[in-house]
Parts: sequence; structure tokens; C-alpha cells
Amino acid sequence: MELGSLPRHIAIIMDGNGRWAQQRGLPRTFGHKEGMAALRRTVEKVVELKIPYLTVYAFSTENWQRPHGEVSFLMGLIQEYMKKEIKALERNNIRIQILGCPDSLPTGAYRAVVEAQKQTAHNTGTTLSVALNYGGRAELVVAAQKLACDVLAGELKWDQIDEEKLAAKLYTHQIPDPDLLIRTGGEMRLSNFLLWQLAYAELWITATLWPDFTAEDLQEAIEDYRQRTRRFGKI
Repeated sequence: MELGSLPRHIAIIMDGNGRWAQQRGLPRTFGHKEGMAALRRTVEKVVELKIPYLTVYAFSTENWQRPHGEVSFLMGLIQEYMKKEIKALERNNIRIQILGCPDSLPTGAYRAVVEAQKQTAHNTGTTLSVALNYGGRAELVVAAQKLACDVLAGELKWDQIDEEKLAAKLYTHQIPDPDLLIRTGGEMRLSNFLLWQLAYAELWITATLWPDFTAEDLQEAIEDYRQRTRRFGKI
């Protein structure tokens, strides 16, 4: 069987950190720490395969409802990742992009992500989009509000609004929609992630918890994707 092309854009719901830790009798924070190592492995493999776009779901708008201590740890981990990994990101020509509303993050985490974006803006390799304080429904509301402002300003007529104009108002307007969505942890849902952009993405779900996700798992997902026929509603 002849394999298809590599996905141009992979999106990942990195699920299972807490369960990974609980299975080992450890605090959930240990799972989040190990999850960062899994992210590092995944980014390295994506760069090796020369895949242009990788988007990861790091912190949702709903995650603020978690215990305060866990949220604070996650914010510190995000800050640590951005600072520690910046040299590796530069070395691998990776550009960081933040999706969502990062201005609502604690000051330290916010400054770290802004600086990471600034320092890597010139890079031309893989674009690593990190969804932080992100929600798919919220993104669509913001896009609708922007279109409404354009109509009120006389820059756009209501009947000129189409899919292309709405997509241009999304956080992801500068990158193509994902070809492949990977979800670890075995759950069968999108969890409010890229609701518009994933309309025709191929889904690959694995029971493997995120901290255990390896480069070999990523390769397996990609090989499965390459065996599929994408019809986009056609025959």
C-alpha cells in the first residue's frame, strides 16, 4: 500500500498527567512535570520529521477551576518551560506562538510566553503553537465580535461574512488547520479544543497517558494517518 504524505499540521491534546501520577501514588504535579519531558520528546521528533506546524493544548479556559495549588504549579511550569527551552527552540529554528488569552496569566508566566514569542519570531522552521487560557467556544465568540465590529464600522457588510472571513479572525489565522489530532489518555472528546479548525482533521486516540508518550507513539500516529484517505465530504 502506497502511503500518503506526512501531515502538515499536528495538534495534540496532552491528556493523562494527573492519572499517570495517581497510578504511582504521587501528587498530580509530578505528572505535569513528566508531561513536560514528553512535550520535549515530541517537539524534537516533529522537528526531525520537518513537520511545519505543531499545536498543543497546554491550559484551557476551564482549567482555572482546578485546585489553586495545581493551577499555580502549572503556571510555574509554563514559565519554567519557556525559559529553559528557549535555547533549544532557537537551535532548532522553532517559532513559538501562543493561542488564547495569555494576558490573563499570572505576571511571571505572561512575561515568559511574551518573551519566548519575541525571541523566536524570526525563526522559520516548525511553528509550535501553545494553547494557553484557550477555549474553542471563546475563540469563536471573539471572532464573531470582531466581525460585528467590522460591520458596525462600515468595513464589511453582514452578507459578506463567510467561512474565510470568520477564519481570518481566529487565533490560528496565520496557520493551516490541523491535518491530524492526537489525543492521549484514551478520552473520546475534543474538550473545547480548536472546534472550528478540527472540522476535517483525522483523529488518533491512544490510551497511553501523556507522560509515557514517546517518539515511537508519534511515529505510529503519523503512519496510521498516512494510510487514510481524506475525502473532505467528497466521494
